[in-house]
Amino acid sequence: MKSTSLRAAAACATALLVVGGITTAATTATAADPVGLHISGTRLVEQDGTPFVARGVSHAHTWYTSQTPTAIPAIRAAGANALRVVLSGGDRWTENDATDVANVIALCRANQLVCMLENHDTTGYGEQSGAVSLDTAADYFISLRSALQGTEDFIQINIGNEPTGNNEPQVTAWTTDTANAITKVRAAGLRHNIVVDAPNWGQDWKGVMRDTAATVAAADPERNTLFSVHMYGVYAQASTITSYLDAFAAKGLPLVIGEFGHDHSDGNPDEATIMREAVARGIGYYGWSWSGNGGGVEYLDMVTGFDPAQKTAWGTLIFDGPHGIRATARTATFFSGATPTPTVTPTVTPTPTATPTVTATPTVTPTATPTVTPTPTATPTTTPSGACTARLTVSNAWPGGFQGTVDVTAGSTALSGWTTSFTLPGGASVSQGWSATFSGTGSAVTATNAAWNGRLGAGQTVTYGFIGSGSAPSGTVAVSCR
Repeated sequence: MKSTSLRAAAACATALLVVGGITTAATTATAADPVGLHISGTRLVEQDGTPFVARGVSHAHTWYTSQTPTAIPAIRAAGANALRVVLSGGDRWTENDATDVANVIALCRANQLVCMLENHDTTGYGEQSGAVSLDTAADYFISLRSALQGTEDFIQINIGNEPTGNNEPQVTAWTTDTANAITKVRAAGLRHNIVVDAPNWGQDWKGVMRDTAATVAAADPERNTLFSVHMYGVYAQASTITSYLDAFAAKGLPLVIGEFGHDHSDGNPDEATIMREAVARGIGYYGWSWSGNGGGVEYLDMVTGFDPAQKTAWGTLIFDGPHGIRATARTATFFSGATPTPTVTPTVTPTPTATPTVTATPTVTPTATPTVTPTPTATPTTTPSGACTARLTVSNAWPGGFQGTVDVTAGSTALSGWTTSFTLPGGASVSQGWSATFSGTGSAVTATNAAWNGRLGAGQTVTYGFIGSGSAPSGTVAVSCR
């Protein structure tokens, strides 16, 4: 999003590099050596190859550091599996240094969230006063190496938010500047999944990222770059949204919707299509934003005054809508077996709130490309059983194993706890699971709520997941819920 008050495989080789006067060892990954979250074809996958599809929101940490210790657990409790965290390298706002970022990372891990860290200082470079280059943003992430080490399984590096405005020199230079920034970060030994925002305030209405993404991807020695488009007023029509998503699918390149809203100063985005298409295609999305917007875009707050009990219409839609976060988020398997501790509150030093200005983006439509609609592999079933219902979906399968998720929905009255039971095909069993306590023998599985997700309001849904060994179910699986 433009500045708002909220801001808003190469061969394996090891070399000694001198970065910032420090000699470091940098290892380039191979396809057989993924270090954590990485790109496989058009998908972001975990170290073990399990796809991870982000369903998250943004939190403007750099302006609201005092809110972060409570905001992150609240965002997790609302159903998110991912979070985009706004940071500053000190070029435009108070610097979030390595100590502060380490605290944020601790909160992300404690609350089982995959977190995308973004440098907001680049917003609108070439058009907005004070904005810095991607090269400067890369230096900031290099300065955070001590905090980032060992976090590749659940932390992504979003080098620079909306790294150009609409000025032609900067937009044209996006491809080279982005490739160089990636190379610089890799030379410093950082192997995280890198996320790069599109030019033109992130909306790519000139199609520069769409047309040159393959060049940027090839510049990454890790082959681990994820492309991010921000969908605001340019994406007011369903055909514009689908044609842009089709273009990346046709090129075999990975894409995430790094920001979108339900309205904006430059036009009214079609958020229903954005969410529906993202779910159908298995593409991640992040809504803008949790709370604290100002400067005329207060309507983008998902909760009022950082109070999770006061969801706005936008917050209700993105969290509780039919293609929303709660219904479609799946916790990263990296966190399997861990017990969420939403009350963890590392020390965070408050900083004053900044209020940048919103500048509208022209509503120019990207070029359309042929429609590609992937076919979902899930076969859900629902079995009512009084107080609650449950639905099992096979979301991924491979020889000798599969991934399943179960949605538990309360009936007409609230629940203080729930238990589900189902039977897998003969020879199949649950090898690991998350967001529930598993028991049973062999193919007979019982899963009871975890300590943190047993209380459900009437009609409310929670999801747990598991990795199964053996053959995936080929038909429906009845799930009882009580």
